Amino acid sequence: MGRMFGTDGVRGLANADLTAELALKVASAAAFVLTSRSDARPTAVVGRDPRASGEMLEAAVVAGLTSAGVDVLNVGVLPTPAVAYLTASLDADLGVMISASHNPMPDNGIKIFAAGGHKLSDDAEDRIEAAIASGERATPTGAAIGRVHVVTDAAEKYLTHLASASTRSAQGLTVVVDCANGAASAVAPAAYAAAGARVVTINAEPDGLNINDNCGSTHLEGLQKAVIENNADLGLGHDGDADRCLAVDATGAVVDGDAIMAVLAVGMRDAGELTDNTLVATVMSNLGLHIAMKESGITLATTGVGDRYVLEALRNGGFALGGEQSGHIVLPEFGTTGDGVLTGLRLLDRMAETKKSIADLAAVMTTLPQVLINVKVADKATVAGSDAVRAAVREAEAGLGDSGRVLLRPSGTEQLVRVMVEATDLAVAQRTADELASTVSAV
Repeated sequence: MGRMFGTDGVRGLANADLTAELALKVASAAAFVLTSRSDARPTAVVGRDPRASGEMLEAAVVAGLTSAGVDVLNVGVLPTPAVAYLTASLDADLGVMISASHNPMPDNGIKIFAAGGHKLSDDAEDRIEAAIASGERATPTGAAIGRVHVVTDAAEKYLTHLASASTRSAQGLTVVVDCANGAASAVAPAAYAAAGARVVTINAEPDGLNINDNCGSTHLEGLQKAVIENNADLGLGHDGDADRCLAVDATGAVVDGDAIMAVLAVGMRDAGELTDNTLVATVMSNLGLHIAMKESGITLATTGVGDRYVLEALRNGGFALGGEQSGHIVLPEFGTTGDGVLTGLRLLDRMAETKKSIADLAAVMTTLPQVLINVKVADKATVAGSDAVRAAVREAEAGLGDSGRVLLRPSGTEQLVRVMVEATDLAVAQRTADELASTVSAV
């Protein structure tokens, strides 16, 4: 059996891969591992996105926690970063978010936060998996069984927290927000309106079945159209659990996570808020971001793919900003995980401060052409260790020089090797990627 925890919790097809029985086991094992050293009666914050299977899985998670003697603070439908924030602010021993993020409606997932709202370490996940395998768990009886408490003002607490991160009025700015029919459908429009912006809301009528359905950060076409139709200054697209944010400028052009990081990094540098003038991003960020940050006097520290590695680097280095091209942006002063609504507020804040359009602000970075080829292989480990592949990469890098870069990355879940090439000229990037892909497939 492979590892149960993926890059962001336990995820799969609801009621097939991720069953109610498994959810109960994950919750009770998490309670055993994360609260076994607690002297006081432990508590857990539980939230979810609005997909239909979340109702079933929430019931199972609550049963698993309470059966292990954990009191549950049920916050209902809220974004993932809200659950992380409330885990810390309510001084809970752990938090559980039931969501499959940007995945289609039939999928679902369980994300677990440790005390303080931090994502779990690999070691903690391994101990939870071991507890599930062994059946080791707490089984209190009588008054020691956990109780369930509904937190009726959870959304208000989160909105108050978000307001603390927005220092300027966005009055005079019009923003279109695409809520992906997801967890931010109520709080995102409220947060932007509270900041002073005129808000046009789309895809904010979740029915349990329409989450991420041709909308949100993975399907920006509707947002682009709405921005132009409403003569808006900015479009913000969130995913199902609102830990992501991508933007659209007044012309409908996409401003991706790299460009958003560039805008925020320069603003924080100017304000003296960018610790050690360092931005943290993954190896998948465009070379254009590297060039822009170097020209802006900002160090770009890179990590492996996955926001958990960005978070680890931020915590270890004490840095103030990090994120991914996909729109996971982390501001540790205000949160322990990516927060799409917070990101949107900070963009509005920067526009209000500078009196510039998002297009003008994002012009600090020029995205270089990128070619990505997924190559099916028999054994990705063999490819990674191939002398022929290494030699081909060295030759490609020498040919590109400072005007491009090469990244070969084995897939984490499939027998694939991802070949990525960036260059100032698209034809050069395509030719180089094709040649490397041919070498990889021949191994």
